[in-house]
Amino acid sequence: MRLQALHALCLEDPTQKVAAVQTLQAALAQGIDTQAQLAATAAIPGRPAKPELVGPFKVKQRSPHSPQGLAALIHALAHIEFNAINLALDIIWRFAGMPVAFYVDWLRVAREEAYHFGLLSAHLQSKGYAYGDFPAHDGLWDMAERTSADVLGRLALVPRTLEARGLDASPPVRAKLQAAGDATGAGIIDIILRDEITHVAIGNQWYRYLCEQRGLDPVAHYAVLAKQYRAPRLKGPFNLDARRAAGFTQAELEALQAQDQAPATS
Repeated sequence: MRLQALHALCLEDPTQKVAAVQTLQAALAQGIDTQAQLAATAAIPGRPAKPELVGPFKVKQRSPHSPQGLAALIHALAHIEFNAINLALDIIWRFAGMPVAFYVDWLRVAREEAYHFGLLSAHLQSKGYAYGDFPAHDGLWDMAERTSADVLGRLALVPRTLEARGLDASPPVRAKLQAAGDATGAGIIDIILRDEITHVAIGNQWYRYLCEQRGLDPVAHYAVLAKQYRAPRLKGPFNLDARRAAGFTQAELEALQAQDQAPATS
């Protein structure tokens, strides 16, 4: 199944990638070789020629109260979910030696991210646009590359940091869609938030598992990893209820809020 996940990751066409993710469940019946050291033979991640990838500050901000601005917002959400498919597939094939349950958990994440992408892609098409019609940025995959040789760093800084930001962003994004009269889009955000709580919880579970295995304090070592891999400084407001539901401890939430309130350092 891990090799099939690598093949799915290499696919460039989003429709083919989503279909390949769905077939991975059947591959579980063949078992999971947790020890195999795999190597990519094609560029990863596979992705289409469009959207054009630009720096985060070069993505034009548009009002969601215009038809094009609303489509651009939906497109940005679809791009996040497409990246999330790739991230889940990457963690399955890249990191050998984890328990079987680790790979089963991340396959679930890949399937649900593919479902989210499908919902947003279809909704975008209902607005007369398609995935690839607007520029996008690549911050999520950039962190995946930084942590490509460190499963603990990957768990700390992708699901528990960057994807957890989605928990914080969901309420204001939902409010924007609702205010723009897009009840369907708001409903999709509800589905995504429900599932992302579970995805972040999976990241928390396996991060703590490895910290325990290595005799590390999860809170203290997170600060070490954040500095080592140049994680972005997280700014509030935070969706504390969703973060608690995703398994963040009170100590972790207090550390997060203390960082937000601390003066910035150069």
